[in-house]
Amino acid sequence: MVYDRNNYMGNQFFMRRGEYSDYMSMMGMRENIKSCRMIPMITFYEEKNFQGRSYECMNDCSDMTSNLSRCQSCRVESGCFMVYDRNNYMGNQCFMKRGEYSDYMSMMGMRDCIKSCRMIPMHRGQFRMKIYERENFGGQSHEMMEDCDNIMDRYRMNECQSCNVMDGHWLMYEQPQFRGKMMYMRPGEYRNFMDMGMSNQKFMSMRRITDSCN
Repeated sequence: MVYDRNNYMGNQFFMRRGEYSDYMSMMGMRENIKSCRMIPMITFYEEKNFQGRSYECMNDCSDMTSNLSRCQSCRVESGCFMVYDRNNYMGNQCFMKRGEYSDYMSMMGMRDCIKSCRMIPMHRGQFRMKIYERENFGGQSHEMMEDCDNIMDRYRMNECQSCNVMDGHWLMYEQPQFRGKMMYMRPGEYRNFMDMGMSNQKFMSMRRITDSCN
């Protein structure tokens, strides 16, 4: 989004990927651009290879079926998104950053179509998360501020079954070295991962979602 005044004020115009050789004439602007802001956007398509009906999304969407009968490919124009194979941000999850996913089910190992998605806000402050070995904040615990590729090696923890995210946005993985099924964690308390549709799920590595993810 571009603005004709500083500090994101004044008239504003949405600019998608493309070339603007004379944007003032093309967009009817009377002043030069004075400020700009990135707007996260993902486009979903009914068929593989970006075919069929499409739906542009710039925010959270709890039920994709209200916009498309199915989704088999997508294109992330900007920002980062988490997609889910069940409504209401439940089930298996995949992290998507800027790029093209012509057949995401094969590319990312998903077994079902995308049913919901979340836009992941960019966080520029510190990152803090406390992980617990057992449900309901039980057992051994450790506070983290950096990525951890293996909680067994670093903390001698067998698994993580609950956590409290104080600052930032994180991805948790079921296997060491950021592999296997993943789960998106935003600030909040998570006493039981089963409440998020992840039955019998345990996590062994964690990564911060930073600007470098874009």
